[in-house]
Amino acid sequence: MTALRQRKASKGKDPGLDAQSLRCDLVADVPVKPASGTSWCSVLCVVTGATVGVSLGLLCCIYVATLHENDLWFSNIKEVEREISFRTECGLYYSYYKQMLRAPSIQEGLYELINDNTTESKRTINILQRMNIYQEVLLSILYRILPIQDYLEPVYFYIYTVFALQAVYVLALFLTSWMLSDSWLAGALTGVWYILNRIDTTRVEFTISLRENWSLPFFALQVTAITCYLRPQLRPTHQRVVLWLVFVCTFCFCLTWQFNQFILLVQALLIFTLDALDFLTAEQVTSLYLVQVVSLLCVWLLQFCNSMILGSLVLSFIVAVLFIKHFQTGLKTGGIVVRVAKLALHAFLVLTLTFIINYSAKKILQLRSDEHIFKFIKAKFGLGATRDFDASLYLCEEAFGLLPLDTFERLANTLLVYPYLCTLSVLLIVLALAALFNLREAGVGRAPGDNDESTFSMRPDVAYNLLHTVFFGLLALSTMRMKYLWTGHMCAFAAFGVCGKEVWALCLRVIHCNTKAKLRLVRYSVPIVVLAFLYYKFWPKLMEEISELREFYDPDTVELMTWISSKTPKRAVFAGSMQLLAGIKLCTGRVLTNHPHYEDQALRERTRQVYQVYACQSAEEVHRLLRSVGTDYIVLEDSICYERRHSRGCRLRDLLDLANGHIMDGPGENDPDLVPASHPRFCQAIKTGEPPYSTFFTRVFQNKTFYVYKLKKTKKKSKADSGV
Repeated sequence: MTALRQRKASKGKDPGLDAQSLRCDLVADVPVKPASGTSWCSVLCVVTGATVGVSLGLLCCIYVATLHENDLWFSNIKEVEREISFRTECGLYYSYYKQMLRAPSIQEGLYELINDNTTESKRTINILQRMNIYQEVLLSILYRILPIQDYLEPVYFYIYTVFALQAVYVLALFLTSWMLSDSWLAGALTGVWYILNRIDTTRVEFTISLRENWSLPFFALQVTAITCYLRPQLRPTHQRVVLWLVFVCTFCFCLTWQFNQFILLVQALLIFTLDALDFLTAEQVTSLYLVQVVSLLCVWLLQFCNSMILGSLVLSFIVAVLFIKHFQTGLKTGGIVVRVAKLALHAFLVLTLTFIINYSAKKILQLRSDEHIFKFIKAKFGLGATRDFDASLYLCEEAFGLLPLDTFERLANTLLVYPYLCTLSVLLIVLALAALFNLREAGVGRAPGDNDESTFSMRPDVAYNLLHTVFFGLLALSTMRMKYLWTGHMCAFAAFGVCGKEVWALCLRVIHCNTKAKLRLVRYSVPIVVLAFLYYKFWPKLMEEISELREFYDPDTVELMTWISSKTPKRAVFAGSMQLLAGIKLCTGRVLTNHPHYEDQALRERTRQVYQVYACQSAEEVHRLLRSVGTDYIVLEDSICYERRHSRGCRLRDLLDLANGHIMDGPGENDPDLVPASHPRFCQAIKTGEPPYSTFFTRVFQNKTFYVYKLKKTKKKSKADSGV
């Protein structure tokens, strides 16, 4: 069945809409006897496709594991070097896995996480409530109970699990493309493209513990399950089973990433659009909405009633949609003009009620955990300049900027962009025409999926994946870090265009060559030619890449961690940059003042206070701020104090100066309301070792990169000293 087809008066079964979710089109025209069931050829095709899919998944897993080993010589470096390789927030998450393994028992380990007093000094927080670390908890329990301790180190059990999820990711994309095109060749092309475009599809080999590396494989599985759920003529029993799979995948996705609510919001908007354009039935729409709600509520319970979930926009949106739909009857009746007017009113009411519900929920819950994200979004899209320190931290990071144009050059080099854009363009036109026909015929009582002689249609699963790639493509274009949500599915969608009937049938129809033989010839020859070209061009490069051997080398950080472990008390409190402190917690177990998990208002305020060591502040003021959070040692980094990586206005010291109302360093313009600082920059002035800095701080360690100062305890002024 083509995506845009003339509907037939008869309601006979179309060969392209077989209920078998993994039917291979190589045997699409082979007659199947109802009594004999699936033919041996179909079984052989499914087995072959499944074997190819699993093989590509394992190949990707081995590939990224090899790159990780060769880049760091991970098997040969010391334990402290292995832990340092878990950079920034990766080290923080891995530290809880290590903490659980070192606990005397599983129960005591869980108790320590629920009553944690080392992650944030002078506070006791519930790590399971604050962070999405159930995956670390589960892995630590599995490592304890499985008989693998004698031949597999804990760190390898952890990283191999993450790399194995990449195999799951590739297999999920493989199945999505296979179901859309009815050809496992599409899945093979998807897997090959995913591996060849590794730079833009994943960063798992050097950011192992990032939450997205845990969650995106489950998100890909969820898209696969939704694609199966929306396939035409799927039996009700199969629909219920697949819907449970959608729930399980959605739940796992939500449990493993704190930004789940924003991704599900995009998906909910996608479902809302398909519903408005009459591509889905009311039952399908309601079921998918409820799956999202139930998944979020289950995570809310597991995270000890985390208020950030209840205050999420996606929950407010879904409640608003279901409430308005219940009371706004006759939404899908009337002529095209009336229908469009009703949809516009419906969208306005839904959005208005969404913001009312969300605003009320946040006021009632006193929720401020995610306000920095909305400040960032507001500033990013030019809705107002900001000097807010938290929003500026995001705005100045390259990962949160626009998608660079060189991304498309790399994707074009593997031939991915060209079929993707062709498929996208053709199917968007088809979608627009199908939507117009759906809106025009709304008044005749036609249900989605009904055949009629005068209408065109698009399969629901194709429509979903089309809008999925559009919505998440726009998200990736606006924010580079979000490209990993798009590029993997991009591979599957492009492969569907190359191997599916939809685009090729339309092209052959235009040149009046639309016969079954020619369609089959094109569908199978083109992907084989593309695969042969990719093998010829990139296989030698892959072999060269995995043969390059490097070694981890960071002697200054190793020296710092060794000194902290051997020369400071175990309950000593350290302050410094978020990224470095995560490594200090992992390598030494010392208490921190702040850390990279930024979804807490009080922590963000504390981080801004600690970062005053890089601002223009007096020694007495910095000492007071650090002592207020219990600091014993402060670690200063030249790479931050004399930063050159960012341009003027985006250096950390510039962000602090702007937030404090001070003029920035160096040549360049300043806002007229900024004033010169009355004190020198603390991180530079403290190196003089002169009063008043020597009065409050003592240097206890230094190397080429780090300077560690111990805070002196000052006596409180008595009434006699103050002259009272």
